[in-house]
Amino acid sequence: MSKSNVLTGFLAGAALGAVAGILLAPDKGSVTRKKISDKAGEYTGSVKDSVGHLIDGVKEKYSGAKQEVEKFGEKEKTNWNTAKTEINNA
Repeated sequence: MSKSNVLTGFLAGAALGAVAGILLAPDKGSVTRKKISDKAGEYTGSVKDSVGHLIDGVKEKYSGAKQEVEKFGEKEKTNWNTAKTEINNA
């Protein structure tokens, strides 16, 4: 299971638990709505941070892979030119 799936499951479970706890608490409706609004804001910020970290990780992996492909391409280009030169000299 990937890290993003585990993180998503954890965040969803935490959000559902918090909402269930708030809804089952013996408070007035206005107080409950305020609590739900506050918790939603907290979780929204947390999710945004998590998604931001995930995107940064993907960008970093992409950049590394791109550099490796470019290095490989340059190496093969050099090998091709060397082989071409050897064939022309033969």
